[in-house]
Amino acid sequence: MTSLQVRRGVRPAAPGPADCYTGRVRIEHLFSAHSPARASGAKVRMEAGARSAWHSHPLGQTLVVLEGRGLVCRQDEPAVELAPGDTVWIPPDVRHWHGAAPDSPVTHLSVCEALDGRDACWMEKVTDREYLEPPAGRRENDI
Repeated sequence: MTSLQVRRGVRPAAPGPADCYTGRVRIEHLFSAHSPARASGAKVRMEAGARSAWHSHPLGQTLVVLEGRGLVCRQDEPAVELAPGDTVWIPPDVRHWHGAAPDSPVTHLSVCEALDGRDACWMEKVTDREYLEPPAGRRENDI
């Protein structure tokens, strides 16, 4: 019989790597994949104006907004506003970014799977111009 692995309490949060984020970002790693599983998850808090660099995930990514207001943007499309309770699935290998609104922090859960040991491919940072373009508003199934 296999015993369950239980992790209790809050995990320490660490700053988001400067080459992957703009602004103040704190990442609390919640769980890692245990073979043969591939999923890992983190709770990410972004201060107002903070955002990820452009990136993609080989098997996609799910975001669940817990508090605040955020944005998510797929390449060549306008950003979409996010609010608490919103869930976004970004398909595999889709170039995108996500972050806090300019005037509000955001906290979200991020779940993604690793393929051949990689769960993300990081690219260049999102420019202020790209970030500040007016969002498309809240629509179903935008991403």
